[in-house]
Amino acid sequence: MELSRRTAHFEVAPEEQVFELSWEVFGELCRALALKVAQSGYRPDLVVGIAKAGVIPGAVVAAILRADFYSMKISRRAGMEQVRARPAILSAAPRQAAGRRVLVVDEICTTGTTLRIALNALRNVHADEVRTATVFTKVGRFKPDFHALETNGKVIFPWDRHIVNEYGDVVVNPLYEGLIEAP
Repeated sequence: MELSRRTAHFEVAPEEQVFELSWEVFGELCRALALKVAQSGYRPDLVVGIAKAGVIPGAVVAAILRADFYSMKISRRAGMEQVRARPAILSAAPRQAAGRRVLVVDEICTTGTTLRIALNALRNVHADEVRTATVFTKVGRFKPDFHALETNGKVIFPWDRHIVNEYGDVVVNPLYEGLIEAP
């Protein structure tokens, strides 16, 4: 599995590596995550993807594991702006989780706050057993039950590297200016 590292325009310290993922690599990481879950013996009845970005790996993992898929939105943001210091539940945990084994999936785990909030919300709807999974987790932080890769680097996901601006042009996401090339 090859992760591209762009360093043409700046120097990057080892703990600040930048991983710009292609769709193909991201798909393989989702497959690897689903296989880790399956090989552990855990068989979720349903997968809950954390919206926005966690629904992408969540749907892939659910399809591979042949589990039902639902989403719930937990965020610090309103649009592109961070509006709260702590993530908040913006859409409830699915009631279909009651009495079932659930796998919560997000794209990355940095502090674990979002996963902890999701765990509590799913316990409140009486999910039978809840486990967590992320594609990436930050080194030395909260560890989900399953993850594909652990890193200290900055991860740029394929859906996030370019955005459409107010003029309808595809441009580099301002969060990553200087880190990646223009479309």
